Amino acid sequence: MAFTSAVITFPGSNCDRDMAVALEKVSGTAPHRVWHGDSELPDGLDFIAVPGGFSYGDYLRCGAIASRSPIMKAVVAAAERGVPVLGVCNGFQVLTESGLLPGALLRNAGLNFVCREVALEVANAQSLFTSAYEAGQVIRIPVAHHDGNYFADEATLDRLEGEGRVAFRYAEEVNGSARAIAGLLNDAGNVLGMMPHPERAIETTHGGTDGRGLFESAIRGLVGA
Repeated sequence: MAFTSAVITFPGSNCDRDMAVALEKVSGTAPHRVWHGDSELPDGLDFIAVPGGFSYGDYLRCGAIASRSPIMKAVVAAAERGVPVLGVCNGFQVLTESGLLPGALLRNAGLNFVCREVALEVANAQSLFTSAYEAGQVIRIPVAHHDGNYFADEATLDRLEGEGRVAFRYAEEVNGSARAIAGLLNDAGNVLGMMPHPERAIETTHGGTDGRGLFESAIRGLVGA
């Protein structure tokens, strides 16, 4: 069974090629490249990636304008049908603005752009995106963001933790995120938003391969299903 994926590109995206390369290297099949102005996705997709960058220059709020792009109606509809959707960095912001994930990404607590490799703890190793890892495993993944400070009210945070929807936590102080949340699942488990960039850690030339497990988890889970 072939693995069919798509990477969405907005004006200002700058990690879409990185995401496409990662998907092709791990799956062996090049993803479809989909422009934000398109109104439909390719048929038969197994996986959709919303990449990082600065969509629409981060005007208004990060991800807010991109969430209203024509293609996002199709992405939301696909997610609601159960198609896996991964949003990384700006993609995470787009997913919260689209209503696919709860909460919001605020300005980093230190008011500085953070660009470095950080330690993450795998909080849920039983999801479609994380089954290649062990619960509690600490991995190292790069971050590059100015608005990665995850916020939700206490009742929402309690629910997310109680339902096992926190996929990754920062294992060190990075941006002030509530309860150190770095990656979050929707209630159905087919949508993951995360600020760190797994596509930048899939081969040794990147300095590490800890991000590869995320793509391997999803591909194995979908192709083997």
